[in-house]
Amino acid sequence: MNARKTFSTAGRVLHQLRRDPPTLGLIFLIPAVLIIILRFAFQSRLSTFNNVAPMMQGIFPLIIIFAVTSVVTLRERVAGTLDRLMTMPISKFDIIFGYSLAFGLIALLQASWTTFILLAVLHVPVLGGTWSLLIGGVISALLGMALGLFVSSFAKSEFQAIQFMPAIVLPQFLICGFFIAREHMAILLQWMANVMPLSYSVDAMKQITLHASRNSIFFKDMAIVIIYIFAVLILGTITIRRQE
Repeated sequence: MNARKTFSTAGRVLHQLRRDPPTLGLIFLIPAVLIIILRFAFQSRLSTFNNVAPMMQGIFPLIIIFAVTSVVTLRERVAGTLDRLMTMPISKFDIIFGYSLAFGLIALLQASWTTFILLAVLHVPVLGGTWSLLIGGVISALLGMALGLFVSSFAKSEFQAIQFMPAIVLPQFLICGFFIAREHMAILLQWMANVMPLSYSVDAMKQITLHASRNSIFFKDMAIVIIYIFAVLILGTITIRRQE
């Protein structure tokens, strides 16, 4: 892997995103608006909102970054940019990690922004502290980025890329433990939830809500999500095919 080529790829992707205001609005505006709407939906039950809001930090970043990554990467495939890259002396890892670096920076900025909204604007009490909430949000967004890069390999159009969201993200959202504890679900759903990375992201956010210090469960959950991120990125690298 060549660092110069990796950073060059990341810079090109960031330059493309900077010139795309609708996508930037989706990344930074929509999560903040959704969290604020949720706050007023629980106007009469603020204690409930304070309990569930940190968990949304493990969900919203994944959903938004997944959508953006899959669509932006697919655009480059359709436009032929990725094909031209593959004919150049650049490795698959340079391409994948260049994309990962660019979207990772976007993930950090988005997680920082939503953390600011939760703590400074909505004054949500989080026992685990600012850094724990920020770390959880960034890792959740990175998971969305990895999944988005992977599924973009199988989509032929932007519509198909979006279709992967209900197929991949929605099932995880329904059984990740946000609505009901996983141990109270049917056995089959428990097994499914136990192999889905979003379950561990939400569990980590629960630990931040309930405990003043980062405990072993938090670190275990975050470690599992990080393993998923690298595993999916490696699968994404395998699916890239060099043009002859």
